[in-house]
Amino acid sequence: MDVRRAFDILTHQIAESPKSDALASKIDGKWVPISSQELQDQANLVSLGLVSLGLKRGDKVAIISMNRPEWMMADFGISQIGATSVPMYPSITVEDYKFIFTDAGVRAVFVADKKLYDKVKEATQGLDIPAENIFTFDKIEGARHFSELLELGKKGNATDLESLKAAVEPDDLLTLIYTSGTTGQPKGVMLTHDNILSNCRNSQRFVPVTKNDKALSFLPLCHIFERMVTYLYMINGVSIYYAENMDVIADNLREVKPEIFTTVPRLLEKVYDKIVAKGHELEGVKKSLFFWALDLGLKYDTQKDQGFLYNTQLALANKLIFNKWREALGGNLRCIVSGGGALQPRLARVFWAAGIRVMEGYGLTETSPVIAVGGYEPENNMIGTVGPLIDNMQVKIAADGEILTKSASVMKGYYNQPELTAKEFDEEGWFHTGDIGELVNGKFLKITDRKKEMFKTSGGKYIAPQVIEGKLKEDPLIEQAMVVGADQKFASALVIPSFPDLKGWCKRNGVPDAPNEELVKNEKVVKLYKDLIDKYNKGFAQWEQVKRHELLPTLWTVETGEMTPTMKVKRKVIAENNKDLIADIYARAEKEPHERTAH
Repeated sequence: MDVRRAFDILTHQIAESPKSDALASKIDGKWVPISSQELQDQANLVSLGLVSLGLKRGDKVAIISMNRPEWMMADFGISQIGATSVPMYPSITVEDYKFIFTDAGVRAVFVADKKLYDKVKEATQGLDIPAENIFTFDKIEGARHFSELLELGKKGNATDLESLKAAVEPDDLLTLIYTSGTTGQPKGVMLTHDNILSNCRNSQRFVPVTKNDKALSFLPLCHIFERMVTYLYMINGVSIYYAENMDVIADNLREVKPEIFTTVPRLLEKVYDKIVAKGHELEGVKKSLFFWALDLGLKYDTQKDQGFLYNTQLALANKLIFNKWREALGGNLRCIVSGGGALQPRLARVFWAAGIRVMEGYGLTETSPVIAVGGYEPENNMIGTVGPLIDNMQVKIAADGEILTKSASVMKGYYNQPELTAKEFDEEGWFHTGDIGELVNGKFLKITDRKKEMFKTSGGKYIAPQVIEGKLKEDPLIEQAMVVGADQKFASALVIPSFPDLKGWCKRNGVPDAPNEELVKNEKVVKLYKDLIDKYNKGFAQWEQVKRHELLPTLWTVETGEMTPTMKVKRKVIAENNKDLIADIYARAEKEPHERTAH
């Protein structure tokens, strides 16, 4: 692979597999493609435009936008002059923007639309970012449009750009990605060209797509997972189509008919829950067939041939039922790559059974990101694990179970935080991931919990909350859950119902509709959730079981500060926001010590 710096991907694609639709987005109801050459030309104009504004090697430039072709033009344009991109989530707060702008020393900003532009204007007040260095992708009155930067670029000297590109080394800083984390201020992860490109190279053999294929992209490009996968798609000549928004992904899948897309587990769960909900609406033989096929799917195992009878039944289920699943996902889908959190094994089983191979991966922003990924071939994919290690990846399991890693993909460190960086590496140079895991059969990496999130009960027993929460959230009626109980006699949980599913249950069971606040107090609903939790408790040791729970009426979100942009719970924030409720759970328990499983 003749790609040493991120922007070499453009020349590589033009030379090896030039595309008429390297990227595509929907404008005024039509898919509008951009060719490989157009993308290179636009990136060059971005580079020359930035140079004309006085930007130079090492300067930081922020990108705040949902996925669209301009995002990639800006990304490549920034890197070609040796500057560093600082991608940021559109959903974070003005205070976060201000902190990152200041910490990174951002000198220019690309921003998508008016809502984000207004946030950026507020965040840049009093900072040394000139208004003329803020460019918008949408046309906004009073703001400089992206096309103005391209016009500036047209006046630049292409020869100058070639010398700037030649000066960029693989070990130069490509991007600064701020991870919000579940505690404290965001940390700037320093990733070089070689960090991310080595991850692309070492993941190459796991890529089951070619230059004839299309990908649908909707996970945020500001997240390292979608960014690295985008580079990998482009190196392999895959055309990338940007979904309009999360609400119309189903329509976009049917229109684009992609061979691959990446996702987070929660989205797959929602797809699955919608399909099952439709199954419940069927009647008679159709309903029986649907759930017969679903039960077959739930028994699927990539590692085991289950014999002639099972295989024959599954082939029939694929003709009668699962073919409709594939059609709903566009009809051409070869595989789904899932990352960013633990995937429920039942989802992987059913999608594999339906002829849609799910490749679950694992990694961190700090590792660019992939450490391991389940293969496309059944023998390299063990459901319930995150697959084999990618090439040239070293992993060892520490005495306490923590996963340690070494590779060319591991970050340079945290920006402006040498002490924190030093804490994450041991004296032998191993990076400490903070995740607990094991190698199954010496080949498949399995993640069991987050080291920092485990807690001890007053009886001295360790509880891994993520495992219990993951099991609870397998139920379609549970949207969110957080297990608490550090230094207490037993574990409890804060549970937020999936209200659309709960309201469907209420309708079927004669419970009158009511606002969420009233529903969570309804006697039948309270009993429903107590029974659900009792059912899931059976899979855990006595000390791990959720003895009490409280139903909450409102979802935790990024906007309320209770979830990270990658949809992980901010435990400290949620615990603080609900401290009186949690205290009351344990105070009531002290009064009724005999009643340990009541709500």
